[in-house]
This record gives sequence, structure tokens and C-alpha cells, in this order.
Amino acid sequence: MRKAWLLIPVIFYLALSVPSAQSQSPSVRIAKLKYGGGGDWYANKTALPNLIRFCNNQLRTNIRPDEDIVEVGSPQIFSYPFVYMTGHGNVHFTPAEAANLRNYLLSGGFLHIDDNYGLDPFARREMKKVFPELEFVELPFSHPVYRQKFRFENGLPKIHEHDNKAAQGFGMIWQGRLVCFYSYESDLGNGWEDASVYNNPEQLRESALRMGANLISFSFTNF
Repeated sequence: MRKAWLLIPVIFYLALSVPSAQSQSPSVRIAKLKYGGGGDWYANKTALPNLIRFCNNQLRTNIRPDEDIVEVGSPQIFSYPFVYMTGHGNVHFTPAEAANLRNYLLSGGFLHIDDNYGLDPFARREMKKVFPELEFVELPFSHPVYRQKFRFENGLPKIHEHDNKAAQGFGMIWQGRLVCFYSYESDLGNGWEDASVYNNPEQLRESALRMGANLISFSFTNF
């Protein structure tokens, strides 16, 4: 995996190119994760493009405007500094896919799992295949993911209500590094969607986009 270890830090550097590079063609992509099992991995169709636009404007990142789709077991996953996973239903990783995702995360990659309601038991089960030795732990509000450009003193914003539960941010931490962030009962991706999709108040959408920008910022600078 030596090539992957070399590739991903270079991608992070390009994503944080200096402002003068904004006039050049964007050189970095982020991707949505395509998985098996029958769950709707393709949910939140306008979410990532809107988040990318927000990050390029607010963080001066240099991300291409359209999301890519990458399969769990694809070697192309190593081309993306940030991979987003969402859905409502079943998820299944084969052993080879779990091994590939593990190698990606150990090589400096970052996975954001966004519970779009109903994903929770399946995401937890499959990530146990990826890191049998790790558990999801709730991150304190003092964690750097909540203290990038935008500060969230009370943790994750609550975008949509489902079961009258508080939004929680969980992480998988490998040797001191957060490799996977799991937003639970928050629906961040729904907040990133076009305003016409859910008719969310603009203040709520802005809060979701700011938290998403924090995750992008964190993933681009901690590898």
C-alpha cells in the first residue's frame, strides 16, 4: 500500500491550494460511496455539490464542483481525500471491500457516514468488518471537528427530527487519528440539499453546510 500512502497526502495538499489557484481548473474530487446490500446509497443527490460549492467559497478549497461515485472495493477510492456515505437501509461489505476501505482509511483517507434515518444498525455492523478492534465513540464537543472555521459549542446541529433523539457525532479513532466520523440523528446531508427539496429554513441549511465544511477542513488537514 506504499503508493496509497504517498498519494493521499498529495491530494490533501492540492485541495488546499493557495487562493491564486482558484482561477485554475479544480484538481481535487470528493466522492459518494456506493455499497451493496440494497440500501439507497444514492440518496441526497444535491447534497455534495452544494457542500462543495460552499467549501470552495468559504474555505477557499479547490474541489471540482460535481461529486464522484466510488465503490467500496474500488482502487479508485485512494484518489479521494473525503468519501461520503449515506442512506436509509441495508449495507453490506464483502471481505475484500472491507479490507479495501480499511486500507484507504489507514492510508490517510477519511469517511463521513451520515445516518439518513434507518442506516444506523447496518453502518455499525459493516464498519465492524472494517475495524474489528475499534468501536464508535462519541466525540466531545471540544473535538477539532467542531472547532474548524465554524465553531459548534454544542456539537452536531439537529437538522431533521425523527425519534426525538439528540444529534450525536461518533468517531472511529485509529492510533489517535479520527478516520471515520458518523453523524447520527442529525441529517446533515438533508441540510446540504437544495432548499426546494425539504424547504428547510435558510439558517438551518447554513448550519448544516458549516458543519459539513468543518468535516472537509478536518479531513484535508489531519491525515
